[in-house]
This record gives sequence, structure tokens and C-alpha cells, in this order.
Amino acid sequence: MKKTAVVLLNLGGPNNQAAVEPFLFNLFKDPAILGVPQPFRWLLAKLISSRRAAKAQEIYAQMGGKSPILENTDAQATALEAVLGDDYKVFIAMRYWHPFSLETAKQVQAYQPEEIILLPLYPQFSTTTTASSFKEWDKVAKQIGLTQPTYKVGCYPFSTGWVSAVAALIQEKVPDLQEYRLLFSAHGLPQKIVDAGDPYQWQVEQTVAAVKAQLGDVDAVVCYQSRVGPLQWLKPSTETEIHRAGEEKKKIVVIPIAFVSEHSETLVELDLEYKELAHEAGVLDYIRIPTVSTHPLFINDLAAIVRDVQTRQEPLSAAGGKRLCPQQFGKCGCYPQV
Repeated sequence: MKKTAVVLLNLGGPNNQAAVEPFLFNLFKDPAILGVPQPFRWLLAKLISSRRAAKAQEIYAQMGGKSPILENTDAQATALEAVLGDDYKVFIAMRYWHPFSLETAKQVQAYQPEEIILLPLYPQFSTTTTASSFKEWDKVAKQIGLTQPTYKVGCYPFSTGWVSAVAALIQEKVPDLQEYRLLFSAHGLPQKIVDAGDPYQWQVEQTVAAVKAQLGDVDAVVCYQSRVGPLQWLKPSTETEIHRAGEEKKKIVVIPIAFVSEHSETLVELDLEYKELAHEAGVLDYIRIPTVSTHPLFINDLAAIVRDVQTRQEPLSAAGGKRLCPQQFGKCGCYPQV
């Protein structure tokens, strides 16, 4: 086997309260997030991050003053490395906070692998997540002269192990699903990004369809959380579905379907804010399913994806080696492959 570096790509999060504002600034200065030209994007990112810092610090204070995403991703890296074996070393590159791609690329360079696999911890592809992370990696790899063959996993929205891990966690937590409505909650996106050809919404829906196929006949809805700003975002919102469940006197199970590790959107938004909203709305019971984290089905699936992509040696593809999305999604990560 070839000596291989596997790089897990994730969003990142502040590691202390002082890091909250610069983390937000890094997020909003990304052209994939705020699509305005420079120098206006830099100025807007400064303005938005300074205005949102205090509220964001309150959110992170509820998690001990920092995001747990790095520790979660470290655990996933350790688990994946154990499954892959001695010829592989797993690294972590975060998009908006340490370890940044440049830091990680230097570590990979020092490791001197024969091949590099970029593995996003985003099952569904979006220009705002996976594509942005790939673009940043390509930039820093060129900057430091990292020239080894590099293969990129574009997405794995209905990969068997990932889907089975989600289904297993639901079944473990809720023995009688017929009593509940399932809210599959994904991070939202502005509608205009999807209208421009981003396949994220379609891929989220495919993930949910695959999970439902394993669960059987269940009452389930896809919804979207974490809206910010005045733009129209994907609908229905998770808040709207919680209110509807309350009006209909339903019990609900909330499943994070685009997150694979715990962070503010799950530990605060889902566990605290939405749970309180459900109580106020008259929801009869509220259960939140944990993220897949280091679930063996998920980790084994990631290992299989790594080996498959490495065997096929395609510069960029979905897991499975073919374009998954309908042709109207021109921003698909596999485009223009067929």
C-alpha cells in the first residue's frame, strides 16, 4: 500500500471566547459565504462579526466557552486511522479556525505521503462548505509546493454506512417511531445559492429518503435551521415545523442530518433553544438524536470511501465514482463528470 495522508475537512470553531469574533470574521470574509467583491466583503465581514460576537459568545458560553468540534473531529480522525491501518495518517484541516489548511498542509508535507485524500466531513456537497474547503486547500498546497497526487471526495449523501449509522441511532433512541414525527434538520442555505445550481438541498433530501427507507413507514419532514440575515432561506424552517407539531399535538424526534459531529448548532440550537420552543409550542415530547460522531458504521464507511477513491484515482468525484446530481445542478462537485 502507498503511504497516504487523509485530510478531514471541517468547518472549525473558536477554542475560547476571544476567538469568537475572529472566527466569525474568517467565516464571513469567505466569498463562498458572502458573495460581494473586495474591499466591501472585508468591510462587511468586519461589521457583521463585530455585531454578532457578543451573542455568539453567549452561545459558546453554554458549551464551556468554546466549540467542541475540534475534539469531536480528533476522535473521528483517531477512529478512522485505526480502521485504515499503518499506511495511513489522518490529519484535520479546519476552514475558519485552527488548525487552518496551511498549518495542516505543512504537517502533511513533513509526513511525505505518496498520495493525499481530501475527505470532507460534509456528507452533502455545497459550494459553501466542501467547495470552499477544496479551494482553500488547493491554494495553500500550491503555496508550499505540495505536489503529491491528491484525490477529493466530493460527497457521500446516501453512502450505506453513513445512512445506516443515522438510522441505527434513531432506532436506539426511539423504540416506537410510530408515535413520533421525525424532523430531519439540516443547516439552511439562502435560497439564491440553491437556485444558482448548488446541489445541497437535493442531496439532503436524498439522505433523508435513504434513512427513511431503512426505518420503514414513518411520519417525517426535511427542515432547515440556523437562518441568519434578511435573505430568503430554504424552507420549511425547523422552527416552523416545531410550531406545526405543537399545533397538531405531536411528539417529535429531531435528527441532525447534515452534521456528523456536535457543535453549537446541535448542542445549543437543537438541545436548548428548539427544545424550549417545542415546550412553548405544545409539543408533547421532544427527543434529539446525536450526531454519528465515531459510530463504527460511519467510520467504517469513511474508510471504505477512502480506499475506493484511492483505487479509482479520480481527481474529484462523489463516493461511488460517478456524478450523483441531476444535470440542472451545475455547481455539483462532480461537474462536468458523468
